[in-house]
Amino acid sequence: MPSVSSDGVETVRGTIVESGALDRPRLRVPDGTIPEGVVRVDADGGPYHAPVETDFGGEVELRGLYDNPRMARERDGENHLAAWVDDQGLETGRTALLDVVVEGEQYGLRAPGDSAVYRVVESPDDDLASIAEDLDG
Repeated sequence: MPSVSSDGVETVRGTIVESGALDRPRLRVPDGTIPEGVVRVDADGGPYHAPVETDFGGEVELRGLYDNPRMARERDGENHLAAWVDDQGLETGRTALLDVVVEGEQYGLRAPGDSAVYRVVESPDDDLASIAEDLDG
């Protein structure tokens, strides 16, 4: 699999926000940065899957880091975003960087001042993807 450095991809600045009754962290990003749905996000060497939604105010938010796409869709299992924020020494209102590894599919998350190398994950062809969706659904 090919690799790409964070220096060689588009990087978008997001803001860590808290929302919901439990004040869980989320990453708010500029509109058009990342598609709604579930995308792969590499953070601290770990591959995660993140649900991306638009909130009631029209703001686009990455709402967690989960171990697989099903968990991200269903918000099932451990959400690793809070631990990532703590491990990076970040807090609400601070900036986090979202690297566009493969637009619409794969992103990297890192703290300002850090660099990363991402393994580019090849997308399955359309036939395999549709079979997987049928089995997942």
